[in-house]
Amino acid sequence: MPRPPSTPRVGFISLGCPKALVDSEQILTRLRSEGYHTAASYRDADLVIINTCGFIDAAVEESLDAIGEAMTDNGRVIVTGCLGAKAELIRAHYPEILAVTGPHDAPAVMAAVHAHLPRPHDPFVDLVPPQGIKLTPRHYAYLKISEGCNHSCRFCIIPSLRGRLVSRPLGDIVGEAERLVEAGVRELLIVSQDTSAYGTDQKHRVGFVGGRPVRMSFPGLVTELARLGVWVRLHYVYPYKSVDQVLALLDTDGVLPYLDVPFQHAHPRVLAAMRRPAGRAHPSACVKAWRKARPDLVLRSTFIVGFPGETEAEFETLLEFIEDAGIDRLGAFAYSPVEGAVANTLPNPVPEDIKQERLERLMTRQAALSAERLKARIGRTCRVLVDARTEDGLIGRSYAEAPEIDGVIHIAAAEARPGDFVDCRIVATDIHDLTGIVATTFER
Repeated sequence: MPRPPSTPRVGFISLGCPKALVDSEQILTRLRSEGYHTAASYRDADLVIINTCGFIDAAVEESLDAIGEAMTDNGRVIVTGCLGAKAELIRAHYPEILAVTGPHDAPAVMAAVHAHLPRPHDPFVDLVPPQGIKLTPRHYAYLKISEGCNHSCRFCIIPSLRGRLVSRPLGDIVGEAERLVEAGVRELLIVSQDTSAYGTDQKHRVGFVGGRPVRMSFPGLVTELARLGVWVRLHYVYPYKSVDQVLALLDTDGVLPYLDVPFQHAHPRVLAAMRRPAGRAHPSACVKAWRKARPDLVLRSTFIVGFPGETEAEFETLLEFIEDAGIDRLGAFAYSPVEGAVANTLPNPVPEDIKQERLERLMTRQAALSAERLKARIGRTCRVLVDARTEDGLIGRSYAEAPEIDGVIHIAAAEARPGDFVDCRIVATDIHDLTGIVATTFER
């Protein structure tokens, strides 16, 4: 429906991680509920909101570049997100910015919008769906369960940007999940800074879900999500003992046997230098126990190479770990000093050329391991959630692939649409992706 001539339009750019994406969705939901429309280009926008990332130097540069482009093409810009915690840096580059707010601060963003672009007189509240405005495809959505983090990892400034851990009430989380499922979502991706720590800030007090008392804990949360009858994918899971309780709840048709665990390294001394939580126990012990309990478990992890003081022998330990543990999906980056991080003061920084050489070796090793592990899936049948339909067929994912960050399954032409589940037999693989043939459509 075309907007009335007086309806204000807001341009929106969302950068960074899935947690920031959820923040963007919440802001867009509030904008729509008040009658604002979104603009497809800077030229059509009355002002622009940029949700920034400020975790590493590359993200800071990307955010500053995005702000500069919006300032050049529009000139009326509001900045929020993690980089917004460094307002002086942003204003030093762009003094004409309308407003700067910190992360997960939708009220401050809306206040800035109201100040510079008054709200419409007749809000179209009925245009906002119950699940809010989503930036993901209709069939999957991110669900954020908490804000902030209680850890003091030396390479990270997230606690200073987003604050300490604040878990959402369990009933609120389940209520949002139910609305998403009712709206057609088939996969919920659980995100936070530390998913395993859910409820620890509340000392695992009893909450209520539909009038039932349920303890606010990681296992309690997973138990409730398992009742929804859709795929639930757990991200940012730290290797605490509570994970052992959750393993028994995993199922390829519910809470998926897929864990995104940010190990960051595998050598005990480096983990201690990083001040990683649960870092005293070697990651191999965790993975060995998990795989014994769940042989079908798929593990994704992220790692940092070139942390200050990392030796060649310690890096070799990391290479051995990803092979011995059978890490299925892997992301990695070379350590870079982040303003405000304690690690910047540590001795023996690793030269940049060595960091990049180690990163290349790690990714080359992982590519070979990934190709080998995927070949083992040839001939197997798996349930696939269709993400897209192209001229060449379907693109989808099994429980072993998360959207955007993992590989995909290419499927020969079949009668299915995004959001359908199909039964697929794997017939070929490459380094990251797979090829399959549809056997039966499960449901539409």
